[in-house]
Amino acid sequence: MLTALDISTSGLAAQRIRMVTHANNLANISTTRNERGEAEPYQRRFVVFKTDDSVGTDGASGVKVSLVGTENKEPKWRPDPDHPDAVQSGPNAGNVAYPNISMMHEMTDAMEAARAYEANLGAIEISKNLAQQTLRILA
Repeated sequence: MLTALDISTSGLAAQRIRMVTHANNLANISTTRNERGEAEPYQRRFVVFKTDDSVGTDGASGVKVSLVGTENKEPKWRPDPDHPDAVQSGPNAGNVAYPNISMMHEMTDAMEAARAYEANLGAIEISKNLAQQTLRILA
């Protein structure tokens, strides 16, 4: 029973990180400057999972985040010559570089992460009920 709880808990932790990553991507969908204040658009982050063999037994494994990576995509260019981050010269003169983030993709992935989180909560609830039933039988 405790192994099932550990596996579901590892899933909860991993999906929470995934949801936070998608929320950050959505929050920065219009960010045109980096952390240092330079005119560089935000780069989309993504989460990569891997099995966690330290959680689980008998072939069952947990999950953990192995990487929160950054996509290196070409930005979306939009004309706005009055914007303070507009390129002054070159082929993109008068354009502003915005993050290449799809709101639809981020929302879809966030909903998928939320459903996986809920599924792990359901598995925890079932494991808890099974443990309670076992204790009633033994008592």
